[in-house]
Amino acid sequence: MKNKKLFWVFALSSAVYFTQGIEGLPSQGLFYYLKEVLHLSPEKIMFLGSLTTFAWMVKPLIGYGIDHIFTKRCWVFISLALDIVFVLFLGLMQMPLIFLVILLAVNSASTAFRDVAVDGIMCVEGKKYQATGKIQSIQWVSILVAGLFTGIGGAFIAEKWDYKIGFLCLVPVYLLVALPAYFYRGEPGEKKYASLLIDLKKLFSDKKLLVIGLFVFLYKYAPSFGTPLLFIQRDAFKWGKMWIGTLGAISMVCGIIGSLLYYRFSQRINIKRWLFFSVFLGALTTLSYLYYTPVTAVAYDVVYSFLGMFIFLMVMDFMARHSIEGLEATSFALLCSINNLSGVAGNLSGAFLLPHIGLKWLIVLSALTSFLCLPLIRKIE
Repeated sequence: MKNKKLFWVFALSSAVYFTQGIEGLPSQGLFYYLKEVLHLSPEKIMFLGSLTTFAWMVKPLIGYGIDHIFTKRCWVFISLALDIVFVLFLGLMQMPLIFLVILLAVNSASTAFRDVAVDGIMCVEGKKYQATGKIQSIQWVSILVAGLFTGIGGAFIAEKWDYKIGFLCLVPVYLLVALPAYFYRGEPGEKKYASLLIDLKKLFSDKKLLVIGLFVFLYKYAPSFGTPLLFIQRDAFKWGKMWIGTLGAISMVCGIIGSLLYYRFSQRINIKRWLFFSVFLGALTTLSYLYYTPVTAVAYDVVYSFLGMFIFLMVMDFMARHSIEGLEATSFALLCSINNLSGVAGNLSGAFLLPHIGLKWLIVLSALTSFLCLPLIRKIE
C-alpha cells in the first residue's frame, strides 16, 4: 500500500477488530458454566447477556468523550491497559454470579471504548480516502479470522478447562495490539473542545441522521431465538462441544468470504436497492429455521454466515458514510448504538416471548418484524 498512513489505519483497525473477535475465546466455556454448572434457563442466559452489553447502548456518550478528550489513538491504549486488568480478575478469581456479571459488563465497556475510538479513525480516514467500505471489510475479516481461533480454541478450552483460562489467554493479545496503535498517527489538532449541548443539537437536528437511525433499528430488530437453538444442539442433537466449535469455525470462513466480496464490490453497489431486497431475504432465511434438523443446522450456518456478513457490512458502510464531519466517533457510535439497542431489544423480547408462545411462533414473529423498516427505505439516501 503506497499510502503509509492509510496502511496503519488498516493495520490498527484490523488489529482492534481481531481482538474483539478473540475476546470471544471464553464465551463457550462461560455458556457451559451458566447452563451446566449453574443450570440457568435459556431466557436467563439471554437476559444476563443483555445486561453485560449496556455500554454499547451509550456509545454516543463514549464517542463524544473520544471526539473531545485526548485522541482516538490514546483511548485505544487506555482501553488495552484496562482490559488486561479486567481479564486478570476474571481469569484468576472464582466469584459469585452477580460479581461475574458486573465484571463482564465493565470489561465490555472497556471494549466499547476501544471499538468507538477505532471506528472514529475509520470514519475520518475512510471518508477522506473514500475507503470506509474497504476498511470495514478488513475489520470484519480480522474479527472472523479471530473467530476461527475462538471456535476451535474456545471449544478446546471449554472441553479441557473452563472459561477462566480463556480470559487469561487474552493478555498477550492485548499487548500485541499496542504495536499498530503506536505506529498510527492521527491528524494534528484531532482533539477538539465544544459544548455538549451544541453538539447534541447538531446531532439530533440532523433529520437525515435520525431517519437513518430509525431505519437501522427497525432493520435490525427481531425477537431473538439463537440461544434456544444452542440448547437444541446440545440436548436434542447431542452435539459435542468440539463439533459446535468446529461448526462455528466453518461459519467464520464463510463470513470471511462474504467480507472479502464486500471489499471487492463495496464501491460499486447501490446500497439503497440492496437493502430493500435484503429485507425479503432476511424474512425468508428466518422462516427457514422452522425446519431445524442436524443437517439443516449445518447448512444454515454455512450459507447464512456468507450472506449475513455481506449484508451486515453493507449496513455498517451505509452508517459510516453518513457520519457527521467533526463528530465522526459520536455520530457513527450513535448509529452503532441504535444498531446494538435493536439487538438487545430483540434478545430481551425473545427471552420474554419464548416461554409464552414457544420457539416456532417466535421464529414466525421474528420473520414478520423484518418488514417494519420498509416504509423508511424511500426516505433514506
